[in-house]
Amino acid sequence: MTGSSNKYRADQVGSFLRSDELKQARAANQQGSLTLHQLREIEDREILRVLDMQRDVGIDVVSDGEFRRGGWASDFQEAVAGYVPGAPPVVLSWHSPSGAAATAEAPPAGIVSRVIGEKLSQKRRLTAHESAFLKEHVSGSFKMTMPAATYVVTRGFKPGVTDKVYASRADVLRDAAGIIGDELAALAEEGVPYLQLDNPHYPDYISDERRAEWRTLGVDADVALADDIAADNASLARLDRSRVTVGMHLCRGNGPMGRWHTAGGYERIAEKVFGGLDVDRFLLEYDSERAGGFEPLRFMPRGKMVVLGLVTTKSAALESRDELLRRIDEASRYVSVEDLALSPQCGFASTLVGNPLSWDDQRRKLELVVETARKVWG
Repeated sequence: MTGSSNKYRADQVGSFLRSDELKQARAANQQGSLTLHQLREIEDREILRVLDMQRDVGIDVVSDGEFRRGGWASDFQEAVAGYVPGAPPVVLSWHSPSGAAATAEAPPAGIVSRVIGEKLSQKRRLTAHESAFLKEHVSGSFKMTMPAATYVVTRGFKPGVTDKVYASRADVLRDAAGIIGDELAALAEEGVPYLQLDNPHYPDYISDERRAEWRTLGVDADVALADDIAADNASLARLDRSRVTVGMHLCRGNGPMGRWHTAGGYERIAEKVFGGLDVDRFLLEYDSERAGGFEPLRFMPRGKMVVLGLVTTKSAALESRDELLRRIDEASRYVSVEDLALSPQCGFASTLVGNPLSWDDQRRKLELVVETARKVWG
């Protein structure tokens, strides 16, 4: 546990709503009518705006909103060779925030779905073009986010394609973890105080239905979970943990307009994940009944920080502070209140489209997180 981890009582997952200007600028750049330099100027201006908002609200750690990305995980595919056109190995069943079935997962218009079909090799740094600007313009704590190696493999490993160049799924994990590990080590060396990995897809191994889907692809969920934890730990192995805080956000899907794809409590994976993953902070989604109860937190080792994602980013409805306080108290039956923190359950815009909230709605959600955190932890 790093000495700084406890400072972040009011946390946030990373992405924020993009303005129409930024969305239009990114589209124009892709169409060739706006230069990369011009796009960067607009991104710079919008990042300064979202930094100002976070400072005004008083959140304990800020991000650049992932404003230089088309999607939260896009840096990896843009910086790494080895992808070929192909349908994803498993088509996720998306649901609207209300729970109604939504359309099946599909890439945005003009984007070709890709899977790993060649050996992964890094073309450039993943986030150097993002971290330098943050370091220059933030005097306090800030975080850099990126996908976990296991997200990369879960979404990219396709039997019949990937196994033509990799002998096993574990071999792909090793290469992906090496690339993520290199980036994490570089960011830590540059002085980034908080590194967050995201969406390791451990929740993919919760439901019987999803486990059966993986079984049809020759993936044993229990073996895969063990391999995944080992790979994500490998990506962290070179970090000096006295100098950097490491978090892992367990996502359940955050598609356009607040869609989600995974339901079920953490019980089935809790002992292995909470006890086996070498991170300082677990950012857990607890904004709805589909996350189950707090009982699985009994497997959390003492001293690990549990960031309760009690404030939803999937709708504008503002939670009651009293209800948040009640739920924090309930969670403290399983984890000491000194090992708890608070955040929104996910980002506000994992995709360019973003979730169905306004800029003001987003701000009010963050204000509620800060206000509640100050009430509990001072």
